[in-house]
Amino acid sequence: MPKYYEDKEEDGRSCAGIREDFKACLLQHDCVVKEGKAPSECLKEGHCKALQTSFFECKRSLLDTRSRFRGRKGY
Repeated sequence: MPKYYEDKEEDGRSCAGIREDFKACLLQHDCVVKEGKAPSECLKEGHCKALQTSFFECKRSLLDTRSRFRGRKGY
């Protein structure tokens, strides 16, 4: 679920779309907003697990030499 904004600055880093969605998921989760916990604590509890896995796969694909043929994972 990438989020697109018209006035958003372009982030040239790799896996920028997943990074942004992962960050938004953590910061808007009830664990952080209502309970006042740190995002790292919410990760340990298993919140936003799908985006965490996708972000990990995207970062890992940067080191994978086969990605030259398959392309980078993520968006």
